[in-house]
Amino acid sequence: MDDSSVWQAFLPDEAATRAAGARLSAALPAGAVVYLQGELGAGKTTLTRGLLMALGHTGRVKSPTYTLVESYPLATCTVHHFDLYRFADPAEWHEAGLSELFDAHSLCLIEWPDKAGTWLPAADVLLALTLEGEGRRLTLTACSPQGHACLTRLISLAVP
Repeated sequence: MDDSSVWQAFLPDEAATRAAGARLSAALPAGAVVYLQGELGAGKTTLTRGLLMALGHTGRVKSPTYTLVESYPLATCTVHHFDLYRFADPAEWHEAGLSELFDAHSLCLIEWPDKAGTWLPAADVLLALTLEGEGRRLTLTACSPQGHACLTRLISLAVP
């Protein structure tokens, strides 16, 4: 992968993590698939909260750990936030019928994508959060032409 395929930022606190999500919202188009990676407590839901608020969601944003998916119909698209942590078998993805939520009008954010094995659509962007000191390191990797376009837009927005 070339340097234009990967972008990183240090996020010193929760506010910076929400702000990164807000800036990311301006770069991710409907139809994009984003894999969210990071250990428990790394900030995946916090980043998603910032993204949703920037897109106009005013209600509560919770981790979909027990519901598998939380859907947020917004003016520009519907955001589906998946959390597959509780999957015991990748076939659960297929059995749950979650593939039906992927379309050109949906932005899909997937925590613990490895739990669905090969059932998932390919990622446009891989978003990884790793704990680093008191903050976290955000690493975005473009995995498709749409992902490259997203990173280009993100860089032009001067994300932290």
